[in-house]
Amino acid sequence: MKLGWIGLGAMGNPMAINLIKAGFEVNVYNRTFFKTQNLKEEGANSFDNIKELVENSDIVFLMLSNGDAVRDVLTSKDGILDSLDENKIIVDMSTISPLDSKEFFSLVKQKNCTYIDAPVSGSIGAAIAKQLIILIGGENKAKELCKPYFDALGRATIDFGESSNGTSAKLSINMLLGVFTQAMSESITFAQKLGLDKEKVFDMISLSGMNTPLFQAKRESFSKNEFPSAFSLELMSKDLGLLKQMIDNCNLNLPLSEIANETYIKAKEQGFGKEDMAAVIKTVKENNKLK
Repeated sequence: MKLGWIGLGAMGNPMAINLIKAGFEVNVYNRTFFKTQNLKEEGANSFDNIKELVENSDIVFLMLSNGDAVRDVLTSKDGILDSLDENKIIVDMSTISPLDSKEFFSLVKQKNCTYIDAPVSGSIGAAIAKQLIILIGGENKAKELCKPYFDALGRATIDFGESSNGTSAKLSINMLLGVFTQAMSESITFAQKLGLDKEKVFDMISLSGMNTPLFQAKRESFSKNEFPSAFSLELMSKDLGLLKQMIDNCNLNLPLSEIANETYIKAKEQGFGKEDMAAVIKTVKENNKLK
């Protein structure tokens, strides 16, 4: 099988490299062409347009920033849909709305091809280390065909059944991620306001039942008040916005998620969008007149 990969950003680049290192033939495309250079050095075939990449690939992976970007590569002139032959598979690893996933599944099916939604849980470090958790939905035969590629990208693949369920699962786990990061930020802010030693507070959390791998990953950032991006705040805000859309669509009452969404929107407006999502603590502190 020849693999195509579209989207070579912070996550897509190491993921495509891992497929190459696993011995698979990989074709790559990115609208910013220079981002394909290091993939070519690793052994990828680089194409300067989507049409040629799709025509030369059996399975095409997408790792794009949002639903609009996926829609564009699918539906634009000489995009994926214009270029598909029967029985090809599109594997969309982007984090998008389940409503968009359902739409894209239908569009691809009209071409007698298969669409799998397969977003991932894990940030840049997990992508590099092949430790992602891949959350899949779609037709069983296509998912089984893709299993070796998922195995090369992550430490676990969880099959949620039908199309769009993988995307729904991704929003579910990112709800917890956003809410928990705000909760950590509020706990640290509360302790600071009461004059507690910051490092001792961090030790307390680390030794308690509230310790998590997420807290340990963010501890140094909280300590130094420096937030190099593993998963950017603007992407967390985007995902919480998708979650809000689905909460409204399902007529759910989930107040913690609503509050987190509002906080991340404010943090992005304050200019923290390019920093790591844990920079939301800056907004929590500013809301309480702390530095």
